[in-house]
Amino acid sequence: MPTYMKCIVTLILMSFFTTLAYAQQTRYIIKFKNKATNPFTIANPSAYLSPKALLRRQKYTIGIDSTDLPVTPRYIDSVRLAGNVTILNSSKWLNQLTIQTTDATALAKINNFAFVQYTTAVAARIGYDGLPINKKLDTATNEIAISPYQRSTVVAGSHGDVAAYGRASGQIRLHQGEFLHEHGFKGQGMQIAMLDGGYYHYLTLPTFDSIRANNQIKNVWDFVANQSSVDEDDSHGMSCFSTIAANMPDLFVGTAPKAAYCLYRTEDVATETNIEEHNLAAGFEKADSIGVDVCSVSLGYSRFDYANQNYTYQNMNGNTSMSAIAADIAAQKGMLPVIACGNEGNTAWRYVTSPGDADSVLTVGAVDTLGTVASFTSYGPSSSGQIKPNIAATGLRAVVANANTGLPVLGNGTSFATPNIAGLATCLWQAYPEVNNMTIIDALQKAGTRATNPNDRVGYGIPDIKKAFVLLMAKGYKQNICVAKNKAQVNLALKLDNTMSVTIERKLPSQNTYLVQKIINGQGAFAEQAINYSEDFVALQGITASYKVKVTIGSDTSFYIANFDINQYQTCTPTIDEINIYPNPAIDFTVVSIGRKNNTAIQINITNTLGQTVYTQAYAHVAGTQAKLIPIKSISKGIYFVSIFADGKKIKTIKLLKG
Repeated sequence: MPTYMKCIVTLILMSFFTTLAYAQQTRYIIKFKNKATNPFTIANPSAYLSPKALLRRQKYTIGIDSTDLPVTPRYIDSVRLAGNVTILNSSKWLNQLTIQTTDATALAKINNFAFVQYTTAVAARIGYDGLPINKKLDTATNEIAISPYQRSTVVAGSHGDVAAYGRASGQIRLHQGEFLHEHGFKGQGMQIAMLDGGYYHYLTLPTFDSIRANNQIKNVWDFVANQSSVDEDDSHGMSCFSTIAANMPDLFVGTAPKAAYCLYRTEDVATETNIEEHNLAAGFEKADSIGVDVCSVSLGYSRFDYANQNYTYQNMNGNTSMSAIAADIAAQKGMLPVIACGNEGNTAWRYVTSPGDADSVLTVGAVDTLGTVASFTSYGPSSSGQIKPNIAATGLRAVVANANTGLPVLGNGTSFATPNIAGLATCLWQAYPEVNNMTIIDALQKAGTRATNPNDRVGYGIPDIKKAFVLLMAKGYKQNICVAKNKAQVNLALKLDNTMSVTIERKLPSQNTYLVQKIINGQGAFAEQAINYSEDFVALQGITASYKVKVTIGSDTSFYIANFDINQYQTCTPTIDEINIYPNPAIDFTVVSIGRKNNTAIQINITNTLGQTVYTQAYAHVAGTQAKLIPIKSISKGIYFVSIFADGKKIKTIKLLKG
């Protein structure tokens, strides 16, 4: 381009940016073309991802890719040095940067960098005085309508220490959430990130005494003001946080009171602009980088202070908005994003807001504790036709913490339905860490009151957590059945604890009902346990016997998890060679099940990532299937490799995760 043409272009750009600055838009997105000359590499992810984040990727077989690489530092430096420019936040997933400046010359220079795809104004200065068109945290539905309570009369300890929920009882029992708590699943070992507009006085309110005393808040950052404090900001996030983290027995208890938490402020409640979506992406990325499991997001975007940023319903397709794209990437990285569907049911917009339209997130609508749909909850589906919201929880007359006293009050909004279910989903995932985020979503949907007939108000309905628990138990059930020397061998494996039992029932052709043959009680904490049953078939030659396996949980729940037939002609010799390891991940022990068509000399070796052998066992394997229980309680947490050798030749290596 000739020099005079460059001067004309520069003058035009300077005029353009000056006009924008005059309109008070002083914050900009700088979109980069690539991540070239990046000092970070896919081969060395520990430079930008924590061990916990890497463990999640290994656990769920998620590869490291270019989106994991930080934004090229050289690009950020070039933008910073272009003039009077303040760097705000970067997003590696979106490969972009936000800045603040009124320096038109610097903006023109940045726009001419070869590695810059485009520069666009997205927001006014922080604390813009104009009235937002659509202020998501304070809608006409009166999302924090205060209604003080008196102390609950629930008897302490009537359902265990944490299940004395006080005024929160209805919103937890709507889902049978107390079932998880009574079995010890209260969020221990799990991390939840809150992404919101502020957590006013969470450091002093009595609602959070327990989590402060137990050091459960692990990370805090304000992406709006770029500081490490969120205690002085808006109270909306605090109210949402309280539905998960409150632990005031007999008064107010949340859905995951023992989890660890990260509190991120991504929303500038004084404005409504696209920069908040960029902040949300940065918040997701921070959560991912430190190994968070579940993200609770009570935010939604559709219309903005500047009309040129507005979305249309057609944009609610899960692939257009920055926030939806970031939410889906968060899911791809193995986290479970739980998103409010929005409070637009009574407005002209009407439909779900973004990122609730993202296809890989759990989008939540609002009902009351009787299951009545809140009129304000946004309608689905997404414009791409996907069922939204996915499920519903209490968001109409929900119990939240008062911003001044911390005591329970009533509030309305899908904002509160979202953390209610996020906490329960966290506890469910705690019970079944071997499954991934999409399996948790699937279980919650299948456990919904409208599982077979979803609609555009509550999606698959109000999930029954106990039913979801049972569905996941059945999913992990394993069995190996055969007959050897006229003896039936039944080897089962499923997750149990000491409040659960397995009953083997049998019915012969001459009988009308199934009769109990054996009851096996679960042992210890909830973990996969081996169930073995054998029966002599000498007297039953030529007869096929039918069996059922019943699981009993406590005194009020039982269900049949499997049924099968056995006759004397079944063989224990497999038709193909098979090797399985369960449980995996494992804590105290794992079982290596080996099926061989012929007699074989077997050796089992377990090595760590340095190649050091931590366990070995050799034995003579008779044709058939045999299971070897291997104790691993004494070895450190991490990744191990189980190698199987047959007659001196390695035949298989399986990755084992020790939790």
